Order: sequence, then structure tokens, then C-alpha cells
Amino acid sequence: MQAWRVHRNGEPAEVMRREEVERPEPGPGQVLLRVRAANVNFPDALLCRGQYQIRPPLPFTPGVEVCAETAEGRRVIATPVLPHGGLAAYVLAEEAALLPAPETLDDAEAAALHIGYQTGWFALHRRAALKEGETLLVHAAAGGVGSAAVQLGKAAGATVIGVAGGPEKAEAARRNGCDLVIDRRSEDVVAAVKEATGGRGADVVYDPVGGAAYTQSAKCVAFEGRIVVVGFASGDIPAPALNHALVKNYAILGLHWGLYNQHDPAAVRHCHDTLTAYAAKGLIKPLISERVPFAQAADAVRRVAEGSTTGRLVVLPEGAAA
Repeated sequence: MQAWRVHRNGEPAEVMRREEVERPEPGPGQVLLRVRAANVNFPDALLCRGQYQIRPPLPFTPGVEVCAETAEGRRVIATPVLPHGGLAAYVLAEEAALLPAPETLDDAEAAALHIGYQTGWFALHRRAALKEGETLLVHAAAGGVGSAAVQLGKAAGATVIGVAGGPEKAEAARRNGCDLVIDRRSEDVVAAVKEATGGRGADVVYDPVGGAAYTQSAKCVAFEGRIVVVGFASGDIPAPALNHALVKNYAILGLHWGLYNQHDPAAVRHCHDTLTAYAAKGLIKPLISERVPFAQAADAVRRVAEGSTTGRLVVLPEGAAA
């Protein structure tokens, strides 16, 4: 079978190689799946660089999220078992963790439903307890993770303010449902949030960026607001001033979605059922900006790593219609 493999750590475009390899053999509790679509995530680049919290043995195949097909023909969503990641014709997955792909989503959309939307749902509802009528501020609102949070915020009845970088991304965030979009390259984020909220600030802040974005969040979070930290796409991990959180009465919350798979898998299944119902009602729909041919998978990972894309890039196997 064809697979993209990494033999040494480095930048994705430099270390990912397309190769012919044997199909992986399932271990106890595992199942072999035929990949129908593989969503590209920022962690795929971190895996290539050797900077992710999980470091699979070399060589490995990136790809942490797929829509795939079982031997019986069932269409499922899965997180592949590394080192046999999703940028391949076949993957391994834990059979107990397979989730049914929603009928209302095509393969590319289903491949992009799992990690980003589960992260958003747990962050907004389980951690921040977002309420109807509150204001939600989403950083990187045009990206894969941010665009999911925007849709989930709107589904919850919140007013959503999105932050994006540049006119193209700002327009994408606007089309995705943001009530207000702030272009961080040409506008003062803090001032714009305060103006839009009558000086109160955002009740909930969704931050997958870190760095300067977190600094802005702390300056415009509301009284008893909640900042949810879900990642550091900027590469800059901030050091929060806890005295500031004390005097302004706001909470700083962390969200590592993968831990729910370990500590509360039933909650993951419940979340998937909720997301499936949302998709059926048209409340959410993954923003797929490109369906990428398999031959261009390394370039797709590079582009996601650079932050130059909007929405999701999904890699399709050989022979699939783009």
C-alpha cells in the first residue's frame, strides 16, 4: 500500500516521503481500516518535528484523524494508532473507539469532525460552561480548530467575536457565522472587543494560539470570564500573571481533549452523538477549504503548519474524486 512516512524529525516538506509499504497487522483489540479521507491537523506537523506529546518510533506515518471503512463496509471516524497514521491507504484503530460517521457529512467533512469539534465542545461546555446570550471570543477563527468553535458557539446561542489575520481569513470567519470579525493585523483586538461589548469584555475566550493572543485575552476578558487554553499554534507558551486573574476575577482553564479518551470515554461518545445531531440539524458543518490529492499530502501538512490555510485541508486517497 501507499503511505507517507517520516524517517527523521524535521519540517514536514523535508522529512515526509511517499513509499510503498506492507499493510499493518492489527494487534489485540485493533481493526484494519481502509482510509476514505484523512484530515490534516497541526499536531501532524508537530509529530514530524518530534515536538508532539506523543513521539512514535521512526519511521512513522502522520495523520491523527480519518474517515475510514471497515471490512464489513461500515463508514467510521477513527483516530489511527501510531505509528500507522492516516496519511496512508490503510490504518489501524482501536475497535472500541470507532465512531459512526454521520450520514449528513461526506467523507472529507466526517474526517474533520472529530478532534476539532470534540475539543471545541469540551472546551466550551465542559470546561467553560458557555451560556446562551454570553459573548465568546475565538482566536484563529478562520482556522480548523477556531472555525469549529465558532459554529459550536453559535449553536449554543452565544454572540461570537472572531479574530483572524488578514482580509481573506477575516472574510472566511465572517462567512462561517461570526457576529463580528476583528482583523488582528489592522485592528486593536482589545479595543475592538471592549467596544463591541460595551466595555464589559468577552465572557469566554477560546485560545488555540497562545503568545500575544493570550495577552490580548487577559486584557479583554469579562468579570467572571473564562479563558480556555487549547493549544499554542504561535509556538509561544505564555506565563499567565495569576495576580491579574485574581484582581479581575477570571478563570484560566486548560483543555487537553485526549485525556477524556483515557478518563471518560463515555463522555467522548456522548459528545459525538451530540455533534452528529448538530450536523443533522445543519448547526455545524466542517469548513473544508481543500480536498487534497494523496500525492500532495506533505505540502498540505506544510501549509497547515505555516498557518496559511483557512478551514480544513483533507487528504483523499488515490482514485478518490477531489
